[in-house]
Parts: sequence; C-alpha cells; structure tokens
Amino acid sequence: MFGDFLKRLTQPDPPLLPDADARLALIALLVRIARSDNDYSLPEIDRIDRIAAARYGLSPFEAAALRTRAEALETEAPDTVRFTRAIKEAVPYEDRLAVIEAAWSVVMADGQRAQEEDALLRLVTNLLGVSDVDSALARQKVTRA
Repeated sequence: MFGDFLKRLTQPDPPLLPDADARLALIALLVRIARSDNDYSLPEIDRIDRIAAARYGLSPFEAAALRTRAEALETEAPDTVRFTRAIKEAVPYEDRLAVIEAAWSVVMADGQRAQEEDALLRLVTNLLGVSDVDSALARQKVTRA
C-alpha cells in the first residue's frame, strides 16, 4: 500500500517531503512511539488525533483519517532507524523538534512513562538529530502543560 512512499523515504538521499507525505510520516512516527510499550491506548490515540488536528488544521474526522493511514504506514515501515533517519533528512530541524514535543505528549497521554516508550523516544531524538537538551526541554514543557 505504501511501497512507493517508503521507497522514496528510505532512499539514500531522500528529497524534501511534500506536505501531505511529511504529515503522514510524522504521525506514523508518533504511532510507533505510542505502540512501543504494546499498550496503544485510547488516551494515546486521542492525543495523536488532537496533535494532527492542531498541527495541520484538520477536523476531528480528518485527523482520525490521517492517523488511520499513519497506523497502516507504521506497520509497513522499515525499522525505526531507517525510517527516522529518512525523516531527519527530509524535515527541517524546527519541525523535528516539534515532533519530539508531540512525542513526549503522546508518551505522557496515558499517565505512564513506560520504559519502552522512553527508550524509543531517546533513540528517535538521537536519530532525528535533536539534542538531549532540547528533548528534555520539550518533555518539561509537556509535563508543565
């Protein structure tokens, strides 16, 4: 279903992603983080939908449809290392930093910080080229909100 998209995303020099593809890839990454503890809960799903709606100006229905497509992409996507490195090459730093903040928001949505989610988020932060300091600031911002 997403073969061409994934092929483009994981090629050695991925081009800047068109907006619709970037949206899909970034929401798929949030889904992967939420699923990492094998407890993909309703609060996490709701948080992903609200992030998509706020970030992209979508209706609740459109946000849920984007998440549904992202869930399918996440299932088909290669390992996190290649998937995330491709996003790093195709998405500006400011947007990657916003993704880390959104990811912390998803991790905290169910009121629990699972070790698997923390570990994957540390890996994703590194692979996206976001500094540990910026990730910690993003986490603090989310926990204060």
